[in-house]
Amino acid sequence: MIINAQDLILGRLASYAAKKALLGEKIEIINCENAVITGNRKDIVEEYKNKIARGNPFKGPYFPTRSDMIIRRTIRGMLPRKKPRGREAYKNIKCYLAIPESLKNQNFISLDNANVNKLRSLKFVYIKDISKIVGK
Repeated sequence: MIINAQDLILGRLASYAAKKALLGEKIEIINCENAVITGNRKDIVEEYKNKIARGNPFKGPYFPTRSDMIIRRTIRGMLPRKKPRGREAYKNIKCYLAIPESLKNQNFISLDNANVNKLRSLKFVYIKDISKIVGK
């Protein structure tokens, strides 16, 4: 299953992908940089800066700064990764920044209930903006 993350809300996208991966499907998410996180921009950026600054740089915990890896890490939080079925599900998830050449002619799905156009407020931040701000 190939999901186009263009203008999709991160939490809803991640929970859908986690459920499908636990059922044994292979999930590929494209256009990860164009997914959004809802809420106040200042609060979201501050939260991600705190996540990245947490811990020891040599021992962890490690939090990614690249857009595709932020999405993969969010999905990991929704999986029982310490159990064998959670580890297998996590291996079946691939995330890409853009559309790779191998997936150009494939059919993509977009989740209608996770689209940012369904929001009542206009407060959201793109993942690529968070990556630029917190990246080193």
